[in-house]
Amino acid sequence: MKRSKYISIILLASIAILSACGSSDESTAGSGSGEGTTDERWEEIQEKGEIVVGTSGTLFPASYYEDGDDNLTGFEVEVMREVADRMELDITFEILGIDSVLPAIQSGRIDVSAMQPTEKREEEFNFSEPYKYSYTTMVVRKDDNSDINSLEDLEGKKAGGGATTIYSQIAEHFGAEVVTYGNAPNEAYLRDVHNGRTDVVINDYYLQKFGIAEFPEFDIHLHPDLQFRPTVKAIAMPKQADQLTEEINNALQEMREDGTLSELAIQFFEEDASQKPDLEMEDIEGLDL
Repeated sequence: MKRSKYISIILLASIAILSACGSSDESTAGSGSGEGTTDERWEEIQEKGEIVVGTSGTLFPASYYEDGDDNLTGFEVEVMREVADRMELDITFEILGIDSVLPAIQSGRIDVSAMQPTEKREEEFNFSEPYKYSYTTMVVRKDDNSDINSLEDLEGKKAGGGATTIYSQIAEHFGAEVVTYGNAPNEAYLRDVHNGRTDVVINDYYLQKFGIAEFPEFDIHLHPDLQFRPTVKAIAMPKQADQLTEEINNALQEMREDGTLSELAIQFFEEDASQKPDLEMEDIEGLDL
């Protein structure tokens, strides 16, 4: 009888210890970045041995197909290939329009994508450290700069852009009507400025610079006087994917330290877009991005 009683006491003590351990584990899981967090997306990626990246495939020189073949390349594409390689993962690219990227991350269709971080986006998504620095410019018609001499002159103009991009929000902030496109190539946006269907395209300096160079027959150029709103590009991923964020940041840091990031930037942009530009630029107040 005593032996049975002692066994019962030992069993109860063991259960109590196991319960305490379980409570301790649960209290650390999901508490943010660092040790003890649970990152289901990272676990899924490791299990598959593959990371799925959303990209446009239409924006030279960031993400595009080389002429005459189906080879996807560009700065953001090659950065992600290098990141995946350093994480010892295979990589698959999913071609998406900009307006579909964030919903695709939330649904699990893709794991990550290049994106400008904003306060609102950071409430719903994790972001890596920036890997590209730039600023905002306008494509306008050469003969009269589309009658735009200041940001305030955007009022009443037609601006080509994606429905949910920061650049379209800037246009709307200053009173422009946004003419939206799907996952259209540079040519569609730029031709419409040339032929007068739209007046302006607001976008990243590097994308605009090389987009214009592709179509010398169009009567368009970068606005000579308007350079504004410094920007960064980072890698967006699901909220609380803290281990995935850390792994990507480690790979990007290695690439920055060994010069790979600079080499890729110069290869595609002819300038080192991995460094902050040495320019004075106007920021824009009152944007709820």
